[in-house]
Amino acid sequence: MPTMQLYRLTRQPDGVKLILTEAPAPEPGPGEVRVRIEAASLNYRDLLVLDGVSRNGVDGRIPLSDGAGHIEALGPGATRWREGDRVAASFFRDWISGPFHSRYMASSLGGNATDGVLAEFVVLPETALVATPAHLTSIEASTLPCAAVTAWQAL
Repeated sequence: MPTMQLYRLTRQPDGVKLILTEAPAPEPGPGEVRVRIEAASLNYRDLLVLDGVSRNGVDGRIPLSDGAGHIEALGPGATRWREGDRVAASFFRDWISGPFHSRYMASSLGGNATDGVLAEFVVLPETALVATPAHLTSIEASTLPCAAVTAWQAL
């Protein structure tokens, strides 16, 4: 089984550390895709998560909510994307459309309940991705998910 590198937030006696580690590359299940992350960005929210780890002990979380890359593998029944498509992850994995509900909070990437994108590969439901516009690099696209949700909510 292929491996990947990823970062985890880990509580230590002298504070929270970001630890580089290796793990098996995840395999997509039904309706999921595996994304090779090419760029990830930092937000103020990531500092809040770091503070939460230091206070609440959410050890081992893969941080960061915003990332972009390309589809590398499709799980059974995944039909929305093709291998090689350029995508960015949605901030709230389970909020697809309509009004926001509190039940979506647990699906925020890199938060208290869901791993984030600071890894070589992530597996997400095919519905939790948006196409990266052709005129944007992966670096540019990785800065949009959190900001875009904030702007959409403000509207």
